[in-house]
Amino acid sequence: NEDVDVVQSGVQLMNHNTKWFCFLNVLEYFFWFKSSMHFFARIGMTPLGGNTVFVRRELAEQLGGWDEHCLTEDADLGIRLSLAHARMRIIYDDEFVTREETPHTIAQFVRQRTRWNQGFIQILFKGEWLRFEKLSQRLLAFYVLVLPELQAFFALLVPVSLVMLFLVKLPLWLAMATFLPLYCLVLSIFIDLAGLREFLKAHKRKWRWREAIITAFAFFPYQWILGFGAIRAVYRYLKGASNWEKTLHR
Repeated sequence: NEDVDVVQSGVQLMNHNTKWFCFLNVLEYFFWFKSSMHFFARIGMTPLGGNTVFVRRELAEQLGGWDEHCLTEDADLGIRLSLAHARMRIIYDDEFVTREETPHTIAQFVRQRTRWNQGFIQILFKGEWLRFEKLSQRLLAFYVLVLPELQAFFALLVPVSLVMLFLVKLPLWLAMATFLPLYCLVLSIFIDLAGLREFLKAHKRKWRWREAIITAFAFFPYQWILGFGAIRAVYRYLKGASNWEKTLHR
């Protein structure tokens, strides 16, 4: 009933309890499509995600279609559509999401995340997002696109932090301040547990404390995997490697 140019429907990973890292990967999709995408659309900076995307053909052709050299061509097209003031509608219904599976091995997951991160780096340095009219749109675009570099940077800081823990003496107030990121991470764990409960409720699955405990304990190792994927993406971008690393699915 609405006169729109683009429709983005929900995509949801479903195999939340097959591998330890699947819990958090499933929740990433759950938060991204059920919450983040709606926020992006309200701001007017919408990096389209995955599949189940519908775009008016004539509009896509006017914008030059997909960028076949970009490893996240969906997000790239979404930003160009946003710049063209395309009317976008984000739809999410738990019953009618497009159901997928997370990669079945850590190696495949890292390859997938490397590809996504490198695609965001490509979009960042293309610089088209700088043409957004509002400062809020430019800041949001920068935040989303720079995350791979931030993840890589924080991953490289882990060994430095461990060395400083034993060798560097800081004033008490500064030592307390360095724990602020840890407090944020602990808060993120509780948010993920709340998300897990909502995901299970939405898809009529039973809550199990064992799964909640795995989700909590998997949080930090999962961040290390994300950090490794980000470092690998930065390395590949600097190296000039832009081939498509296909993620295998069963």
